[in-house]
Amino acid sequence: MGSLQERSTHDFEDTSTSSTSKVFQKMSPFHAAEEGPFSGTSQVGSVNMFSCACRSIKIVVFSNKLNLLMPFGPVAILVHNLTGHHGWVFFLSLLGITPLAERLGYATEQLAFYTGATVGGLLNATFGNATELIISIHALRGGMIRVVQQSLLGSILSNMLLVLGCAFLSGGLVYMKKEQVFNKVSTLLISTIITIDIHSLFNVSLPDTLKFGVQSTAVVNSGLLLMTVMGLLFPAVLHSTHSEVHSGKSELALSRFSSCVMLIAYAAYLFYQLRSQSNQYVPLNEEGSPSGESAEDDDESPEITKWESVIWLAVMTAWISFLSDYLVDAIEGASSAWNIPIAFISVILLPIVGNAAEHASAIMFAMKDKLDISLGVAIGSSTQISMFGIPFCVVVAWIMGRPMDLNFQLFETAVLFITVLVVAFLLQEGTSNYFKGLMLILSYMIVAASFFVHVDPPKG
Repeated sequence: MGSLQERSTHDFEDTSTSSTSKVFQKMSPFHAAEEGPFSGTSQVGSVNMFSCACRSIKIVVFSNKLNLLMPFGPVAILVHNLTGHHGWVFFLSLLGITPLAERLGYATEQLAFYTGATVGGLLNATFGNATELIISIHALRGGMIRVVQQSLLGSILSNMLLVLGCAFLSGGLVYMKKEQVFNKVSTLLISTIITIDIHSLFNVSLPDTLKFGVQSTAVVNSGLLLMTVMGLLFPAVLHSTHSEVHSGKSELALSRFSSCVMLIAYAAYLFYQLRSQSNQYVPLNEEGSPSGESAEDDDESPEITKWESVIWLAVMTAWISFLSDYLVDAIEGASSAWNIPIAFISVILLPIVGNAAEHASAIMFAMKDKLDISLGVAIGSSTQISMFGIPFCVVVAWIMGRPMDLNFQLFETAVLFITVLVVAFLLQEGTSNYFKGLMLILSYMIVAASFFVHVDPPKG
């Protein structure tokens, strides 16, 4: 009797174990597909992988209205092969790359959920400017050095005027009845960075409010920007004063040496941020935001998995690189067909595409009353382009055998300095409204009009 009862108990345990195993296989088809010897389990895993792929495509491709411009990329290739009309190829390629640049930023943000705040902040800063770097490398391959210089300069101008202006305007329209206020530390940080550089360049006296309480992070960032100013100004001064030891060679050698030093400084800065200032990229809401929200109020979570983010980053980067080849090849033809200076195309049109991710992020955070993050996106991206993007392109051109240097023409340099001056004075008060945003956008329109009537002087 006892043995019979014991046997029934074992039978019941075996039955329950097998049923539990079947349930676990249904819940974890990927694990079952790897471990189970049955073809049915493998089919379930394949079906689930297909459904996950469809879900990922639906989220990444079909969840944003801007992605309606994606088909223009293949249309640009078709027009290039059938008609060869450079104007239309350039315009369609420009439209096709715009949503890809925005989705590249989206994939980076999704990956940042899994890497943590510090590495995520650095990933956003790096891949946020990936489109500009890809276009610049393709332009270097074609020997279009001035296009590279002007497009990188245009990216800085676009971030500081257009992106920040759109963020201020959008946030001001949403919160029209009040004046948005920056976080005190962030305002001091960014205003000090910019104003110190203007003081050194224009001999403008610093306000008393910025002379005190400057934190170590502000000093580090201002030092980086001052080093960038040195790297850009010295070759131009050497060229304009005709004081080169070896005419035509010393300027290039100085630019390459300065670029290597700037890249080393940027790498040291990243190490410093990762090791010594690990809380630099912690979201502001975790410590308290100007709007009084806390971390518990944000229910943001990743929409795709880590490996899906990596795959989408690779796919978007490859497709942007492929379309950039058609875009760069059509620049000169589009300039002739539309009777538009190449300088306008390089400084105004190309950076608007490359800064699509910054546009979306800055506006989104400003409309959530998180202007500190919007400022970090706009000003931080400008700093990264000047400290990493420009010297990186000089080194890549050196490897390719192209004589790219840091000698930006006088007109471009003057536009950059005046832009920094305007942004610095608008940020000094630590407040924002829609009128300040409108001022920045109108200032960008003046810059665009200036480059529309600007051509490079003859080399002789």
